[in-house]
Amino acid sequence: MAPATVAPSTLLRGAEWLLKASDAADVFTPERLTDEHRLIGQTVTDFVDKEVLPVLDRLETKDWDLARALVKRCADLGLLGVDVAETYGGMQLDKVTSMIVSERMSRSASFGATFGAHANLTILPMSLFASEAQKRKYLPKLLAGEIVGAYCLSEPGSGSDALGAKARATRHADGSFVLNGEKMWITNGGFADLFIVFAKVDGEHFSAFLVERAFPGVSSGKEEHKMGLHGSSTTPVILQDVKVPAENLLGEIGKGHKIAFNVLNFARFKLGAMCGGAAEAGIGEAVRYAAQRRQFGQAIATFGAIKHKLGEMIVRAYALHSLTYRTAGMIDARIEATPHDAADQSVALAALEEYAIEASIAKVFGSEMLDYVLDENIQIHGGNGYVRDYPAERHYRDSRVNRIFEGTNEINRLLIPGMLARRAVKGDVPVIAAAKALQDELLGPPTAQQDDAAVLADERRAVAAFKKAALMVFGVALQTYGQKLGDQQEVLMHVADMLMDVYAADSVVLRATAASQANMARAPLHADAARVFVSDAAMRIEASGRQALAAMVEGDTLRTMLAGLKRLFKMTPANTALLRRRIADQAVERGGYPF
Repeated sequence: MAPATVAPSTLLRGAEWLLKASDAADVFTPERLTDEHRLIGQTVTDFVDKEVLPVLDRLETKDWDLARALVKRCADLGLLGVDVAETYGGMQLDKVTSMIVSERMSRSASFGATFGAHANLTILPMSLFASEAQKRKYLPKLLAGEIVGAYCLSEPGSGSDALGAKARATRHADGSFVLNGEKMWITNGGFADLFIVFAKVDGEHFSAFLVERAFPGVSSGKEEHKMGLHGSSTTPVILQDVKVPAENLLGEIGKGHKIAFNVLNFARFKLGAMCGGAAEAGIGEAVRYAAQRRQFGQAIATFGAIKHKLGEMIVRAYALHSLTYRTAGMIDARIEATPHDAADQSVALAALEEYAIEASIAKVFGSEMLDYVLDENIQIHGGNGYVRDYPAERHYRDSRVNRIFEGTNEINRLLIPGMLARRAVKGDVPVIAAAKALQDELLGPPTAQQDDAAVLADERRAVAAFKKAALMVFGVALQTYGQKLGDQQEVLMHVADMLMDVYAADSVVLRATAASQANMARAPLHADAARVFVSDAAMRIEASGRQALAAMVEGDTLRTMLAGLKRLFKMTPANTALLRRRIADQAVERGGYPF
């Protein structure tokens, strides 16, 4: 296990960053990676560069023997067992390491999907939920790459509504089950040997099963003709009177939702991290192309419009890296702070559930950031970006599915404030009391701000205001709709956008502050990125708040609320044109992503 990444005494619970300030010294950042973390990251990078990217064209011809061979190479390198106890052949490293493996693997999106379906969606739930006998039977083979796994949740009529599945498991007198149904969009579906299949026992109790391809009645449909990820297998999985032994029930009857949703928590977080790795690679391509492509007698990297693009791409990626590494640090710290046996995965499961809101934020923020970065990568390449002679075109197509994977971004936007509301009602996060106190503050006389000459002092004040704005709007939503808040999807979407920007802004300021406190060589560049993000986030958060309030209240009440909101957004905009230029120039000088 790696050393603790966050001081347990200052560890925040999930979503507590909305109510409490963090000390930059206690927040995990990419700059705090250990030598072990960096070595594993370099191992994955070298594997992708030397063994995956050179054969990507073969993968895209549906060469699944090659895909299996690459999974086996991951096993040889120890990359499949990062989350698994040593008892079963795993390495049981920290979640930061697990995140780094996924982040680095993403530079080949097609194989990254293959790897993710095997390691994150099959091995991880086996590690968390399987019985001792199931672990002993399947985990060593999965970890060795001898068998490949797939995760079968979605169906033709139930994508986002996973619990609406129609696949049926009928119990027999001998305790076995007979499964019937069809699963759709299954990654690794064309060649996997072991499937985690969700079905309703007796048509009612949502449950999970371990289904081997060798079981009679299991078959794969035709490969889907997808927009992207041509080098990964995506097929239906068809179940026709498949007899599954009683001992292959995963978890308990009727508790399949616990497996599905908790696995999705970590999968969403890892998907966010994968988007960060892919964005870093895309930024490198854009920077290098802009530095060598000449128009009007000079490199296009010298043009202000291109510098704006490069600077914004880098700032958004910087924000994602800041929030994902911070989240990984909190997950690890919670695991480390809880006494438990090394092989006890219930503690890890509880930690992943604790930070479900942050996982959804990473997924939505990351997938939309990556789409922006790769769209701009094509634009910087111009006509060359639109043809297959350059990888920019493939990256663009491959990234689009990330906004659909692991629950659509719309579903996750509803989940972010929805989970916060449930925690508020339970009292886990005292949001309701804080929102009421804030309303009294905003209706009272303004308080004088104290001078602070420290680095990023203005940005820290801005983030404090962002938190108040999100609390204010969220509090109004709770008061206005109560238990029916879930029906107000437009309002929830605006609140989710506010919360995402708040968490990202808080994370970038803490990371840049830590860099300054440590006197890092690139600390000024960190500060530039934080200032750009916070300055632009202020406009987005205020706009989302105004729209949400206008959807909830009207007349004098609306005018009063808008006046209170306006009081929170009096910060002077930063000269982001200058800051982006500096960031872009550093990227060109370094030949890629500069952090």
